[in-house]
Amino acid sequence: MSEGPSLKPLIWVGSSREDLREFPEPVQDRMGYALYVAQRGGKHRDSKTLRGFSGAGVAEVIEDFRGDTFRAVYTVRFAGAVYVLHAFQKKSKAGRETPRRDVELIQQRLREAEQIARERER
Repeated sequence: MSEGPSLKPLIWVGSSREDLREFPEPVQDRMGYALYVAQRGGKHRDSKTLRGFSGAGVAEVIEDFRGDTFRAVYTVRFAGAVYVLHAFQKKSKAGRETPRRDVELIQQRLREAEQIARERER
């Protein structure tokens, strides 16, 4: 029996791991599985490319649960790992757009992930 693709490590940037752990358990399970699929080199059906990060390989998983919307943002841009950049509950009821402060935090953590990736290559 042959083994499947190797599992890339998950690297949590900033408070993303703690933030995700505050989500309801069914949301954690669903997002955890989506991240596992990314670790295997795939893309979960609930994952989609996050707009505004052209060519950066940034994706988000969106999960609705009991009237609330939860998101986890990750990138596969850097070889050898999946970097979880942000996990948050979307509070705004106006539109589907990601709130500006969350986009800014994702941008900051994407830069941090790039630095971590450089250090891992050494």
